[in-house]
Amino acid sequence: MVPQFTLQAPLKLPPDAVIDHLKQLWEHPEEGANSSATFTLVVWEPAWLEQHLSRLGLLQDAVMGMQRPCLVDAARRAIGAYGLPAATAPLSNTLARTLAAQTGENGAYDDLRGQAIESSISELQPHRMITLAPTIDGEQALDALVAAYCSLPEENSAGGSVCGDVLVLRGGAASIAAELDLLPRLIPPQLPCWVLWEGALGEHMDIFERLATAPRRLIVDTALGETGPSLRILAQRIAAGQAVSDLNWYRLGGWRESLAMAFDAQDRRTALSHVAQVDIDVEGDQLCQGLLLAAWIAGRLQWSLQTGCQQRDSSVYRFRRPDGVMVDLRLVAVPVGFPKPHAGSVLGLRLLCQPPDSRELCVVLCGEASGCMRLEGGDVSSRDLVEEIVPLIERSLEVQETRVLTGGHDTTNPLLATTAQLADRMLTAASQV
Repeated sequence: MVPQFTLQAPLKLPPDAVIDHLKQLWEHPEEGANSSATFTLVVWEPAWLEQHLSRLGLLQDAVMGMQRPCLVDAARRAIGAYGLPAATAPLSNTLARTLAAQTGENGAYDDLRGQAIESSISELQPHRMITLAPTIDGEQALDALVAAYCSLPEENSAGGSVCGDVLVLRGGAASIAAELDLLPRLIPPQLPCWVLWEGALGEHMDIFERLATAPRRLIVDTALGETGPSLRILAQRIAAGQAVSDLNWYRLGGWRESLAMAFDAQDRRTALSHVAQVDIDVEGDQLCQGLLLAAWIAGRLQWSLQTGCQQRDSSVYRFRRPDGVMVDLRLVAVPVGFPKPHAGSVLGLRLLCQPPDSRELCVVLCGEASGCMRLEGGDVSSRDLVEEIVPLIERSLEVQETRVLTGGHDTTNPLLATTAQLADRMLTAASQV
């Protein structure tokens, strides 16, 4: 969707003048304008990759902190230009770190983070959007930018305009941290507040801990960071009772739905009690999505984790079924030549079921037809083979975020809660061997 810009140029203010200015802004609103009574959205939006691409002249566009085709295309070109493996995901930390190590400046570039709002989010009419935009110059002084926005009267069925405001705090991370005491005074206590952490989990934990305090609702993306810190922090926050949503979990929706549909038939449903082996292929070595899918399967089938071990290009886990039989689950890192934007996307899934009174059943799911070939291995002729292509809908990060905000949940999805805890235990089990 096309991003919507604020209706006026943001006013640049000293940080200590922000609160008084916002009070004056809504003290005498224009006739017919109503302040939105919806929610507050606080966004940590580092956009390190985007900033470095712009700094090096590889992205001929303003920094907006949004997942756009031009950003992904520029990232793919940079992967080749700097000699990284073709299997490197365009939006991965690996590429961002590589670009950060490069010297050179291509001149000034526009930084519009927090000023350009994804239309799907602006349609929800947030009361206030606060964007924390750390710069790659860690010593940069803090700027505060404030603007109001209003929806058009004809878009508001209640009549009149519904208005909100946008605040951007832009500068070095240390400068942002020094002004975080402003936030409690900027977040109305009577409205829900979401904290959207668009950086890697485990990065700038001092700021994360101060932002992501309950009862604020937390939105994260475990695909953006390293596997260990991402899963550990996700599980810890959920265990503490905070409302948490993981955008990486939502990307698994097609896989979970397709697997459930594969066992809809009654004769296949009984085979679920006799799963003997599971294989999951993921792109590269970011394993969060694969672990979440594996943990979801194990949790739904009531398996108990026994052991885990890390091998060169795979992780192997042993579970015990309710009937006492052991199940092997293998998570395999597969390099691909044209990876999806986010690291660690699931490529394929195979479940081998061995019912005692009928032929083996082999269910193979894959995101692309070519991906099924690897998972078809074995004596297929002696098995009933069910093969499905999973419809993968690539939605922008902002659209996925809107889905969470629209739901308005003040608790963690129970299915994600149990899955994240088991996925974290699986990772711990494999790392201890």
